[in-house]
Order: sequence, then structure tokens, then C-alpha cells
Amino acid sequence: MDIVSLVVQIIAGVVGGNAVGMSKQSMGPGLNSIVGGIGGVILGQVVAAITGQPGAAAAAGGGVDLAALISSIIGGGAGGAVLTFIIGLIKSKMHPQ
Repeated sequence: MDIVSLVVQIIAGVVGGNAVGMSKQSMGPGLNSIVGGIGGVILGQVVAAITGQPGAAAAAGGGVDLAALISSIIGGGAGGAVLTFIIGLIKSKMHPQ
């Protein structure tokens, strides 16, 4: 795990969490961002482990590995969206409006 992949996963997770937060399961922009960032890191790391991507900054010569970067974006965004949806759904079931 390198810092570039981690930052990309957090940002993608925040975007995914806020995109899902536009629905009925919204918890507010702040909580959507926090939960999305956490989900982005979790699923982003799982996807990186499954695909065997070493990290976005691990390319030879100090460049950026495009495949690892795309993997971090997709995994982070999906993780943020899924975790935000699940937590929002649980919250809405516990406190119906």
C-alpha cells in the first residue's frame, strides 16, 4: 500500500459516498463523506489485493502505474458508494421519518 493509492481510494470513496447520498439514504454531506472515504479504502485495498496491483506509485522510474490508479479509483468509488448505501439504509430503518 502506498500513499498515492490510499489518497486516490479515499477521494474516490468520498465521491461515491456523496453520489449515493443524493438518494433517500442520505446521512448529510459530512457523514456521507466520512463513511464513503472509509468504504473506499476498505474495498480499494481488497480490489488491489485481488488484482495483485502493487500500488499506483510503484511503476519503474517513479512514474504512475495507470492500471493500479484505475483499480484504486473503481474500487474506492464502489466501496464508498456501497458502504454509504448500507449505513444509510440501516439508519433509515432504525429511525423512520
